[in-house]
Amino acid sequence: MAHDPGPTRGDDKIMPEDQVLSSECAAENGRDSAVELGKTRAAIHDYDIDRVEKVYRKIDLRIIPAFWVLYFLASAIRSNIGIAQTMNKASQHDLASVLGLSARDTSTALALFYVAYVLFDLPSNLVMSRLSPRVWMARIVFAVGVIGTCFTAVQSAWSVKLLRFLLGVVIAGMWPGMAYYLTLFYPPSRTGKRIGMYFTAAQVSAAVVGLVSAGFQQMDGVRGLVGFRWMFLVYGLLAVVLGVVLLWWLPDRPLAPGEERAHDGWMKWLPPSPEALEGEDALVHYHDLRRVYHSPRWNMRDLWQVLVDWRMWPLVMMYFGVVGVGIGTQLYGSVIIASIDPTFTGVQVSLLFAPIWIMDLCAILLVTPISDRFHRYRPFFFSAAVCIQIAGLLTVTFALSNPWARYGGLLMVGFGLGPTVPICMTWTNEIFQRRHGEVGVAAASALVSGLGNLGSVTTTYALYTGWPADAAKGPHQFRRSNFAMIGILCMSIASSIVMMVLLRIFGNEPAQKVSSSGSSAADAEEILDGAARREVHQRGFGRMWWNKRA
Repeated sequence: MAHDPGPTRGDDKIMPEDQVLSSECAAENGRDSAVELGKTRAAIHDYDIDRVEKVYRKIDLRIIPAFWVLYFLASAIRSNIGIAQTMNKASQHDLASVLGLSARDTSTALALFYVAYVLFDLPSNLVMSRLSPRVWMARIVFAVGVIGTCFTAVQSAWSVKLLRFLLGVVIAGMWPGMAYYLTLFYPPSRTGKRIGMYFTAAQVSAAVVGLVSAGFQQMDGVRGLVGFRWMFLVYGLLAVVLGVVLLWWLPDRPLAPGEERAHDGWMKWLPPSPEALEGEDALVHYHDLRRVYHSPRWNMRDLWQVLVDWRMWPLVMMYFGVVGVGIGTQLYGSVIIASIDPTFTGVQVSLLFAPIWIMDLCAILLVTPISDRFHRYRPFFFSAAVCIQIAGLLTVTFALSNPWARYGGLLMVGFGLGPTVPICMTWTNEIFQRRHGEVGVAAASALVSGLGNLGSVTTTYALYTGWPADAAKGPHQFRRSNFAMIGILCMSIASSIVMMVLLRIFGNEPAQKVSSSGSSAADAEEILDGAARREVHQRGFGRMWWNKRA
C-alpha cells in the first residue's frame, strides 16, 4: 500500500498496516469514501512539523497579502478625516475651514463612526459565520470604498456626521471578521503572528496617509477640488476595485478531502471560490486542524452561552484601553504634534506623524511572533507593551522644555501600541475557540472589538479637541486628556492580570454543548488534532534559524 508521503510517528497510535488497509477499503465502499479515507489517515498519522509549516506558509501567501491590502485601504479611509484637519490649513482649505465644522462637530462625527461600529460588529460577524466568509469580506471592502468615495462630496457638518455613521455600519465586522477568518485556516497559537502581519497595514496606512497627504496638499485646487477631497476620492475608488477583486482571490472555508463545494442559490451568480490548498497539502491541513472541518452549526442557545461567559469582560476592558489610545493617537496625533511646536507647517506635521506608526510597525513585527512562541504568557507581553505607552504619554505631558523629547514620547506610544491589539484578539480566539468552538470565536471577537471600541468613542468625543477646556492653548494643552488615556491603560493592565488569575483558578475547559447543536462525544474527539496536541507545549525558541537542525 502506498502511504502518504511525509508522515512520522506522533502522539497518535500507529495502526498496523493491515488494519489501515482494512479501514481504507471499508471507507471506499461507503457513500462518503473520500472523506472517510481522509479521516482514517488523519487519525493514524502526525505529519512532520516541517511539512505542516510548509502548508501554513502556502496559506499565508493566499490570505495575508490580500488581508494586508484590504486593511490598508480600510484604515486609510477610516482615518484620513484626522489628517484632513490639518491639510492646507494655512490657506484655510482644511476640513474644518471648508465645511465650517466646529471642534464639537468633528468630535461628534468621529464618535458616530464607533457608535455604529459597536452596534453592528456582532451581527456582521454572525452573518459572516453563516454565509460565505469570502463574499462577506468582499462586501465589506466594496461598501467601505463606496462610502469613502462619497466623502468627496461632503458640504456641511451633517453630511460628514451621516457618512461617518454609515462608514461605521459597513465596516463593522471587518476587523473581528478577519480574526475569525484566520481561525478557519490556522490554530489559535499561530494566529498572533498572522494578525500582526496584516495589522501592520494599519500602521503603514497611518504613516502613508500622513506622507501622501503632503502630495495631496500640493493638488489643492486642481480641477476645483481642495486637497482633502482628492484624498477621499482616490482611496475610495481603490477600495471599490479591491472589493471586486477579492471575490476571485480569497478562498472560502476549507472543505474536508473529497467534499465538493456547492454552487447553488445566490452563490451561482458569483465567481467560484479558489481553494486555499489542494492534493496532499489539503490532507495535511485536514489532519492538523480537524476542528474547523467538523464544527457543528450553532444555534441561539450556543450563542447565549458565549454571551454570558465571564471570560468576555476582562478581554473587553483590555481592548477598551489600548484601542482607545490607539485611535486617539491616530486621529489626534497630528493635532498633538502641532501643539508641541506651533511653528510646524502642515507638511512638517504630516511628515512627523509618519514615524509614530513606523515604530508601531516595528514593535508588531518584533513582539507578535515571539508571543505566539510563548502563547501561555500573552498577558505579560500585553502588559509590558502597555507600560511603554504609559511612559510615552508621561513624557509628552511633562517634558515641556524640550519639544523633541515630547515628540519622542509619541514615538514610545506608537511602539507600545503595536503588539497590544493583535495579542488581545489572539488571546480571545484561543480562549473562546477551545471553550465554545466556531460560534465562540465569531461572537467573542466581535464583542471584544465592538464593545472595546467604546474606548475609541471616549477618546474621539470626550478628549483632546472634544474637551474645550483641555484644548486651550498653552504649555498644559491636552494634559488632562493624556491623564485620561493613562488611566484607561492602567485599567487594561489590571484586566489582563485579572483574566490570567481567573483562568488559573477556574480553567478554560470546553463548555457543555446542547444536543440540538449537533455536537456529540465524537465531535469532541475531533478537536484533538495535530495542532491541539502541539499547543499543550510552547514552541519557545526551538527550531529558530540559529538552532534548527539540518
